[in-house]
Amino acid sequence: MTEKIIPLAIEDGMRRAFIDYSMSVIIGRALPDARDGLKPVHRRILYAMNEMGLIHNRPFKKSARVVGEVLGKYHPHGDASVYEAMVRMNQDFSMRYPLVGGQGNFGSVDGDPPAAMRYTEARLTALSEEMLSDIDKNTVPWKNNFDESLMEPEILPCRVPNLLLNGSSGIAVGMATNIPPHNLKEIANGIARLIDHPQISAAELMTEIKGPDFPTGGILCGREGILQAYETGRGALILRCRATIEEMKEGREHIRISEIPYQVNKANLLQDIAKLVNDKEITGISDLRDESDKDGMRIIIELKRGEIGQIVLNQLFKHTNLQITFNCNMLAIKGGRPKVMGLIELLKEWIEHRKKIIIASITYDLEKAQKRAHILEGFKKALVHID
Repeated sequence: MTEKIIPLAIEDGMRRAFIDYSMSVIIGRALPDARDGLKPVHRRILYAMNEMGLIHNRPFKKSARVVGEVLGKYHPHGDASVYEAMVRMNQDFSMRYPLVGGQGNFGSVDGDPPAAMRYTEARLTALSEEMLSDIDKNTVPWKNNFDESLMEPEILPCRVPNLLLNGSSGIAVGMATNIPPHNLKEIANGIARLIDHPQISAAELMTEIKGPDFPTGGILCGREGILQAYETGRGALILRCRATIEEMKEGREHIRISEIPYQVNKANLLQDIAKLVNDKEITGISDLRDESDKDGMRIIIELKRGEIGQIVLNQLFKHTNLQITFNCNMLAIKGGRPKVMGLIELLKEWIEHRKKIIIASITYDLEKAQKRAHILEGFKKALVHID
């Protein structure tokens, strides 16, 4: 048998290989789908948990069992990548509406790592069950898993607009996405308004959807960045902590911080403030305490006598992550391709997806009822002639 050698320029071979690799990362790993707002790993975790019967009103099961199920059946990658994705779906400071309920240590806003998967337990939340409802009614396309021994859904039915509710972030090859989370009630009102008025502008829709709603709270400064992000898919949002200046004894003031910007590590933030005081870049602070507990966040910054709270607070905004810029880049997969989309296009993509799901679900129920009716008609005729 003679070997057939095909001459190939190295630059052509490398170009083709890199493009294939890039598309694999973009479509299969790093970017969410515009319809259900999930990356493949998150979709596989939710589907596997649903198949295991881990619904919100049943007992928890060890996270290691879930990770093993996902790895063995759908996601042939490292166990750490699956567990980290599952942990994030449980964290109420990372997700506006958590998709996984858990027992045990799933990390903290101070950057503490979660416990090992053999210690923690998990199950679906009621919201994630809504994302999986009607999946057994021929509503979504299916594909073979990695070894073609099982089928997995290409997309979830997703009764809620998850991409905008929980947002998403990811770095692909040559592109990245950063979508902020939103409030469920505002998004629901916005969808109703968009269905009634398909030609509505992003500015008009902002009467319903005021702006992003971050799980850790904070204050968005100005509306220009929000409108730009909603119209074009890209925009810069200025996000500040929620701070109150309060009077103390002897005429002194302290700053009480109850909310910090999204994805800011609280422990690192306190270290940064302490370093600024030690380096004498900010001289008006006399004491710094973290009084946060299970009831909420409470950071106390005591000021020296005669210092004005607003001036010190402005210095902190300038030098620390008490004020950040959240760069919106609303990039998602639409029709198998990555695309930057504004608010209205993202909502319309979800609405079209839901129309298809509802039609498929009703068709399935109708066909099932017609088959049952056919049998009952037979029984009826048999009963008439039973003698």
